[in-house]
Amino acid sequence: MQQTPAASVETALAVYLRALRLERGLSERTIDAYRRDLTQLDSFLREHGTDLERAEAEDLRVFLAAHDWRSATRARKTAAMRSFYRSRLLSGASAKDPTQSLATPRHESNLPHVLSVQEVERLLEKPRTTPNGLRDRAMLEVLYGAGLRASEVLRLRLQDIDLDVGFVRAIGKGDKERVVPLGRKALEALRAYNERGRPFLGGPGRLKSGELFLNVRGRRLSRQGLHLIIKRYAREAGLPGDVSAHTLRHSFATHLLEGGADLRAVQEMLGHADLSTTQIYTHVSTAHLQKVYREAHPRARSQKE
Repeated sequence: MQQTPAASVETALAVYLRALRLERGLSERTIDAYRRDLTQLDSFLREHGTDLERAEAEDLRVFLAAHDWRSATRARKTAAMRSFYRSRLLSGASAKDPTQSLATPRHESNLPHVLSVQEVERLLEKPRTTPNGLRDRAMLEVLYGAGLRASEVLRLRLQDIDLDVGFVRAIGKGDKERVVPLGRKALEALRAYNERGRPFLGGPGRLKSGELFLNVRGRRLSRQGLHLIIKRYAREAGLPGDVSAHTLRHSFATHLLEGGADLRAVQEMLGHADLSTTQIYTHVSTAHLQKVYREAHPRARSQKE
């Protein structure tokens, strides 16, 4: 029995998304984004008399031009289309790739928001010595000390931290594992939390979740809970309202490079698959160097001084 065009497209999408998961090991979040992008594209194409399998390059250009997306969103949708059609071409499911002549969207070079070392110190000083406060300090120290993503720090289990050697084992995008060193301050905060904080979350002696960082009921801390914790301490420290776990990750990378760390070492610690992703921090570092130069060099200082 021959499939209808709609069923055929649905099958093609299912095959492609399964390949993303099993062969390329992409995260569920990325796969969901690609699924939404391609489903949206297919709906648009059907309204214009074609579909995902029969689309030509001009159809894809019309789709991209018909919406006022941010450059990052437009780039992701283009990447989803390229990946889908190239996958079909390589598998022999299609004899053409309509994205071959598609221009790559220009990406806005928005530099990440980075805290100064002094601002980070103000933030890390805010948690108190209550069980909740010890948890919060340890969590902030790990976010800044190892450059982990919010999802990575929330997934940490007790066995992922080696307090003797000074390492944390993180599971990143696509379930890829990496090991990142931890500094003295982070290790001290983790020991204090493990001894005087975690045992009292959810009540002493009660069975707790296996994750390292718990909420007051002894369950795994949620992403929203982490977000609110960071916002509260940022407000108390007088920092901008947009401070997040990602801000601490950006600050971690920038401060390492400013301190002379090798770019490839930073790439490995951040868990970036591509060095070009890490290179954005060299721009932040260069901006810092320019500021230092303007303030320190006698031929660069303002004449008012």
